[in-house]
Amino acid sequence: MFAVEVYTAVRQFVFIDGNSRREAARVFGLSRETIAKMCRFSLPPGYTRTKPVAKPKLGPLLPVIAAILEADRRAPVKQHHTAKRIFERLRDEHGYAGGYTVVKDHVRVCRAQGRETFVPLAHPPGDAQVDFGEAVATIGGVQRKVHFFCMDLPHSYACFVRVNPRETTEAFLDAHVAAFGFFGGVPLSILYDNTKIAVARICGDGQRERTRAFTALVSHYLFRDRFGRPGRGNDKGKVKGLVKFARSNLLTSAPEAASFEALNADLEQRCRARQDERAGRQAETIGTRLVPDRAVLCPLPAVPLEPCETRAARVSSTALVRYHGNDYSVPTAYGFRDVLVKASSQRS
Repeated sequence: MFAVEVYTAVRQFVFIDGNSRREAARVFGLSRETIAKMCRFSLPPGYTRTKPVAKPKLGPLLPVIAAILEADRRAPVKQHHTAKRIFERLRDEHGYAGGYTVVKDHVRVCRAQGRETFVPLAHPPGDAQVDFGEAVATIGGVQRKVHFFCMDLPHSYACFVRVNPRETTEAFLDAHVAAFGFFGGVPLSILYDNTKIAVARICGDGQRERTRAFTALVSHYLFRDRFGRPGRGNDKGKVKGLVKFARSNLLTSAPEAASFEALNADLEQRCRARQDERAGRQAETIGTRLVPDRAVLCPLPAVPLEPCETRAARVSSTALVRYHGNDYSVPTAYGFRDVLVKASSQRS
């Protein structure tokens, strides 16, 4: 391989001084093929193999390795083959007599080639993402696990976090109504995972059959619902990051409050205070970037949706109504009658 200085001298001799390549070959004592190469490249291109390195022992077993790695794609992550385990299988099952390093290097190359890459998503104003997380809090002097709802506006990084006793339909609806009120409007579209609260069934063509409660929410507020691919959390990377942020910053150390209402009032105030900060690599504050978000939000309806789950039930002879596996007492005058149960999220 020739130094850069030789390339420079040859190229100047041909392109600047106007000499022929034949003359350059004579003057510099190089072959015409070498002079042609120097004219094609401004820097030495480096050595390139004309054919792959021969692997006489491993070569016949490359399809076996490919099959193992392909099977790993469908297996649980914790049960994927290590390079050492692949080497052991080749040795024990196929009589491989070569070294471990050759196998390890080949497996590393194969996995790098098959690794999924991602393109950063662009988020226009007015889009939102929703997800739930879990944390521990002390409510009314009792430490318990709680579920928190996160709505994120990815364009501005503005967020809303609300805690509920459980991740239920009524909590899902209540949190949406509160989030819309917090932002002062309804997002144009909201991206969800495939929670059973919203999705009754994923059809064979990928379409979602919505639950009755979720359909009522969409119909009342008229936003466009979108769903991430099953098992692909990166589709909702912003809100996944918000769940982690909320747990680590808003709910650590474990908060203490007299009631869920008091805790949620504190979380709402902290979400507002966060709008004075900058998020990510943005030059503007969250509040500044929230302005174009709010400009395209749809107006709130005149009457908010009643955030409760409703179910028809029948009162027993002992004046009890069963809801989600629990019995609730009602006045005896309702015995043997059909009733409509309305469940609120904040009453556990």
